[in-house]
Order: sequence, then structure tokens, then C-alpha cells
Amino acid sequence: MAAWVSLLVAGVLEVVWAYFMKQSQGFTRLWPSVITLSTMIASFALLSLAMKTLPLGTAYTVWTGIGAIGAFLVGILVLGETVSPMRITAAVLIVAGLVLMKLSS
Repeated sequence: MAAWVSLLVAGVLEVVWAYFMKQSQGFTRLWPSVITLSTMIASFALLSLAMKTLPLGTAYTVWTGIGAIGAFLVGILVLGETVSPMRITAAVLIVAGLVLMKLSS
């Protein structure tokens, strides 16, 4: 269970660093760049802990899936990115894949 919690937090931190990387404007703004790098390190460290017990394919897929869906939602809700039926369908398919991955391990 601890591995899954670590993986979940690592995935959320991936969303945080992706958002702040966008805000850093190509690492030209100090604080968004600092937040990006520190949350990247924390995210990778937690992913590494989760991989001690979870299979590589499961851990990495779930981590990137959380990041992808989280970034998708932040893009829409915070950054005002467009929503289209195809983007929603893609997000639903990613979530379905994550659920299947969890169920298979």
C-alpha cells in the first residue's frame, strides 16, 4: 500500500512540475524554475521508492498516466485550454488504462 501512496504522490508532483515548467517560460523565471526542479526531484524519488515493490511497467505507466490526466485537467481548468470531444475521449482512455493497470497488479 505504501508503494501505491508513493506513486500517487509522485504522479501529483509530476503535474505540479509540469505546470510550473510552463510558468517558468523556458526556465527564464527563477521561482517557477526552482519549484519545477524541486518537484521533479521529489517526484522521481517517490517513483523510485514505488518501483522497489511495484513492477516497472505498472509504476511507470501509472505515474505518467496521472501526470498526463493531471496536466490535461490543469490545462483546461487553470490555463483555459480548449476542450474537445476527442481530447475528452483520449483522457477517458488513459484513465481506463490506469484502472486496468492497477487491477492487473
